[in-house]
Amino acid sequence: MRSKRRLRWAAIPVAAVMAFILAGCTQEQMQGWLPTEPGTTNNVDRVIGLWVTSWIVLLVVGVVTWGLTIWAIVVYRRRKGQTGLPAQLRYNMPIEIFYTIVPLILVLGFFAFTAQDQSAIEAKYDNPDEVIQVYGKQWAWDFNYVSQDVYSPGIQGQPDPDDANGSLVESEIPTLYLPVGKKIEIQLDSRDVIHSFWVIDFLYKKDMLPGKTNYMYVTPEREGTFAGKCAELCGEYHSMMLFNVKVVSQQEYDDYIQSLKDAGQTGILGPEYNRNDNLPGIGTPAKEETPEAAAVSNAG
Repeated sequence: MRSKRRLRWAAIPVAAVMAFILAGCTQEQMQGWLPTEPGTTNNVDRVIGLWVTSWIVLLVVGVVTWGLTIWAIVVYRRRKGQTGLPAQLRYNMPIEIFYTIVPLILVLGFFAFTAQDQSAIEAKYDNPDEVIQVYGKQWAWDFNYVSQDVYSPGIQGQPDPDDANGSLVESEIPTLYLPVGKKIEIQLDSRDVIHSFWVIDFLYKKDMLPGKTNYMYVTPEREGTFAGKCAELCGEYHSMMLFNVKVVSQQEYDDYIQSLKDAGQTGILGPEYNRNDNLPGIGTPAKEETPEAAAVSNAG
């Protein structure tokens, strides 16, 4: 009876401390310090939920493990005057079953929820409102607005001479425009080496592989400008391969598309500008004939 009272009195301050800590959590902490805001896209909340729930489960497992470890250290410590070794136990079937089954359940649970969310995020749009093709290249981006038959070529950004930190000139960073609330299909291709298309606030990225087209499906739900970058080491100026994504209203999007048409940027920047000519299915690369070889051929 006395032990129950002690446990009760010990539980009250612990519960109070936990309530105080949780009540003081900021929005950033509540979403696991992920670099975004809820509702940025149709997929962001799902990723935040999976991330935070996983950490809560792992924290509980950690607390139980640490508690049992500390309890064993304290209870079974060597007392003054004790000599020799404690009784050695070879097997304890209930404990062995416990620490085999519980991790298995955790792994299967993490896999199941991850597969479920990944399947939802990767679900194809049957009738997307906009189809956009993105080409990664060393070290910039080409954007084709396929549904609108216009394009926006990208050039490599240059360091701002007035910025001591070496940031790029903002006006030179390639910018992708997306209409808010619309279903977007993004086709991802590479002109040379492996790149990775990553919009940080969207909490999702995907590789761009030479000779293969990958796809992303997203519905932006909040207007704003979001930073993007290549997330795959792709050469000397990889760190400068940046871009912006501007999520705007439909009217602003239409105005931007019209500005590209007015500038004569109609059509699509296709694979004819690819630098990699050694891909499967395109034949053997032509060998450049040397002057010596040409002379021998002509003489024959």
